[in-house]
Amino acid sequence: MKKIFVIVIISIGLSISCSSINIKKEKEKFHIYLLMGQSNMAGRGEIESQDTLTHPSVYVLDKDTNWVLAKSPLHYDKPGIAGTGLGLTFGKLLAEENHEIKIGLVPLAKGGTNIDKWRNGEYDKKTKSYPYDEAISKAKMALNKGTLKGILWHQGESDSNSKENVNSYKKKFITLMNSIKTSLDVSSIPIIIGELGHFNYKTRELSKSLNKVFEKIAKSDDCIGLVKADGLNHKGDNLHFSSKAYREMGSRYASKMIELQSKCSVIKSSK
Repeated sequence: MKKIFVIVIISIGLSISCSSINIKKEKEKFHIYLLMGQSNMAGRGEIESQDTLTHPSVYVLDKDTNWVLAKSPLHYDKPGIAGTGLGLTFGKLLAEENHEIKIGLVPLAKGGTNIDKWRNGEYDKKTKSYPYDEAISKAKMALNKGTLKGILWHQGESDSNSKENVNSYKKKFITLMNSIKTSLDVSSIPIIIGELGHFNYKTRELSKSLNKVFEKIAKSDDCIGLVKADGLNHKGDNLHFSSKAYREMGSRYASKMIELQSKCSVIKSSK
C-alpha cells in the first residue's frame, strides 16, 4: 500500500510540473504588444475589405477583455469613429516573421489625448477614462496569458499646439515610459515611436519641430526606434492617415520592431 501511495504522489507531482511547463511555454510563444497614443494609433481610416481579414495567429484584447482574432477596428476609444489603424498590419507581419508564435495586440490609445493625459491618475473627459491607469491594468491582464515584447506609441498631434509643449515633450515621454516600465516590472523594453504625418506641417507648424523631438528621443536610447511618416497621405482631413497610409505605417512599425528586437529585448526588473 505504501509503495502504491508513493507512486500516486509522484505521478501527481509530475503531472503538475508538466502542466506548469506547458503554460510557461504557451506564455512565451504569445507575444504581447501595447498600442498606445491618440487617434492615429487608434485608427480613423475607412475600414476596407482587407482590414476585416483575420490572421490565425493575431489576436486582440477586446473591450470585454477577451482574446479574439484581430480585425479592424482594433480600438474602441470612440465607438463609431474608430476605424482602420496601423496595428493590424503590424501584427500580421510580426506573425508571418515567426510562424511558431502568436501575436496579442492590446489597444490602449485614446483619441484627442495629449501626453499629460498619460500620467498616473489623470482623467480624460472626452473618452471618460484614465488612459494610463487603464493601460497598466489591461497590460497586466494581457500578461497573464502572454509575454510582453514591445510598445507601439503614436501621439503628439495634441501637443503640437505650443512651443512649451514641444520643448517639454521629451522629458514627459521619458518619464512616462519609465513609469510604464516600473509598473510592469521591466527595466528594458523595445519602444517604437512614430512621426506625425508630414501633411500636418501646413496646418500645424510645430508638428515638424515635434518630429525632430521624436528623432532626439530615439537617438537617446538604444531601445527606442523611430518610424518616419514621409510619403504618407491623410484621409482628407489634414489630420488622420488614410487607410492605405495606416497599413504602410503598420509595415514600417513592424520592420522597425524587428530591427530593434535584434539589439534590445525585454528585461525584467531585478527585485
